[in-house]
Amino acid sequence: MNNAVALVTGAKKGIGLGSAIKLAESGFSIALNDMENDQELENSLKKVSTLGTPCIAAPFDVSDIDCHEAWLNKIDQVLGTVTTLVNNAGVSVFNRGDLLDVSEASWDRCHTINAKAMFFLSQKFARYLLGKPRDQNTFYSIINVTSANAEAVAEYRTEYCASKAAAAMVSKSLSVRLGRENIHVYDVRPGLIDTDMTASVIKDYSRRAKDGLTLLPRISTPAEMGEIIANLACGKLPYVTGQAIAADGGLLIPRF
Repeated sequence: MNNAVALVTGAKKGIGLGSAIKLAESGFSIALNDMENDQELENSLKKVSTLGTPCIAAPFDVSDIDCHEAWLNKIDQVLGTVTTLVNNAGVSVFNRGDLLDVSEASWDRCHTINAKAMFFLSQKFARYLLGKPRDQNTFYSIINVTSANAEAVAEYRTEYCASKAAAAMVSKSLSVRLGRENIHVYDVRPGLIDTDMTASVIKDYSRRAKDGLTLLPRISTPAEMGEIIANLACGKLPYVTGQAIAADGGLLIPRF
């Protein structure tokens, strides 16, 4: 896509990197965000750069709200107008366990990264776009990566579920405010995905998927999530906004 620029948060691995790769393959210039400009982010930057699209590292902590505007402007100066924000950065719980033992620190961490940071970065991005002349032929979007746990309870990760439910409501609220500005908002809800975050339980998830937990009897990959996100960013669901995209292999379909 000509002149399309995507900022992808939490992009040095997992769904973030999968999204950056698929967006680059679709012609987007890419700003890869993660907390630190370490070797892993540098390796991911090189991987995306091989696809032939302009690509830069954007190492900042999404929870540092005061830096959002400066980074959007910095990306703008190097790559051009940011047209797409993929809010992928997220954290899980400190420890899986009884909700009666959830610590305030774990609760606050989940909500700070998974809900608060994505809200305020989206706010800054929206203000940034509204302050610029926009091309009527360009597709502008915010794509929030929440979780199937925005709806389904995972008893041993209560604080994570609550933060993703909050993020899902943020997505709806953004879509209501930004629809009249022709900015699309989507809520992508991954199910069982093979990432570092799920590494400790992925074998069990895979077994349960084969046994019928999901309608499609397998777990998914960051590349598949990236394909979904890239298609949304390219405007391939053009008359859709504010919707939750259940990227979960049928995990949440009610049945008996």
